[in-house]
Amino acid sequence: MAQILAPSSQWQMRIAKNSAPACPMTAKMWSSLVLKQNKKGIAKSSAKFRVFALKSENSTINRMEDLLNLDLTPYTDKFIAEYIWIGGSGIDLRSKSRTISKPIEHPSELPKWNYDGSSTGQAPGEDSEVILYPQAIFKDPFRGGNNILVMCDTYTPQGEPIPTNKRHRAAEIFSNKKVIDEVPWFGIEQEYTLLQTNVKWPLGWPVGGYPGPQGPYYCGAGADKSFGRDISDAHYKACLYAGINISGTNGEVMPGQWEYQVGPSVGIDAGDHIWISRYILEVIHHDIHNLNEKK
Repeated sequence: MAQILAPSSQWQMRIAKNSAPACPMTAKMWSSLVLKQNKKGIAKSSAKFRVFALKSENSTINRMEDLLNLDLTPYTDKFIAEYIWIGGSGIDLRSKSRTISKPIEHPSELPKWNYDGSSTGQAPGEDSEVILYPQAIFKDPFRGGNNILVMCDTYTPQGEPIPTNKRHRAAEIFSNKKVIDEVPWFGIEQEYTLLQTNVKWPLGWPVGGYPGPQGPYYCGAGADKSFGRDISDAHYKACLYAGINISGTNGEVMPGQWEYQVGPSVGIDAGDHIWISRYILEVIHHDIHNLNEKK
C-alpha cells in the first residue's frame, strides 16, 4: 500500500543530506576509507574527503532533476508544445513534443503536425499519415515556463476527419448559432481508482484480499480511510495551473477510489478540459510508477 506513495531511497538521500551523510555508508565504512587514504600518505583530511563524497554522490540524478526543472524562459524565446490527441481505442491518449519558435495566442497560430496512424490503430499501414490540428491550449504544469499542452483532433492529409475524431462533429454542433444562443453548460464527473505498484489491486486494499465495508472511506480523512490523497492533490493543483476548469475533488466510497469534477464549462470547452485533465492524471501516475521503480 505505502509503496506507491513512498519516494525512492535515492530521493530520500538527496533531500536529507543536512541531517545525515548523503552517501549510504556506515560510520565503519567511512573510517575504513579515511584510514586507507591516510595509509597512502594522502594529505587530505577526512572532512575534505567527506565533502568531496557528498558533492559527487547522486550527481547524475541531481543533474537530471536540475534539467527537468530548468526554466528556459530567461535563455530562449523558444518553448515546447506537447501535442495531445485521442488514440484509436477512443480512450487512450497519445502525445508528441514540438519546439515552437515564436509566441502564440491562439491554437490556429500553431503549425499542424502529423503522425503514423498505423501505430495508434487509426490508419492502415499503406496509408498511415494522420494530421494533427491544434484546437485548445493549456499551460504545461510539468515543464512550466512558457511551455504548453495542446489538445488536437485528427484528419486525413486531404482534410477529412478520421473516424475516431469525434471532436470535429461536436465542434460543428456547438458552433451552430442556435446552440450558441442557448449557452449550454456542462459539468462532468470523472472517477478513477489507484492501483498498487506492480499488482493490479486497488490502493488501500490488502493484496489478494478485501477492505472493510464501505462507509468510512467516502470523503474520509486519515491513514486508514484515505489512500492516495497526495496523488489527488497533485492532480488538482496541476489542473488549476494548466487552466482547466476543475471545480472540486473528493474521495469515493471505495478505498483507493477518487473523483473530480470539471465545469461548469460552456460548449466544446467541457470536452477539451476533461481530456487534458485525464492526460495530466496519466502523466502523474507514470511519474509515481517510475519513482517506485527506482527503489
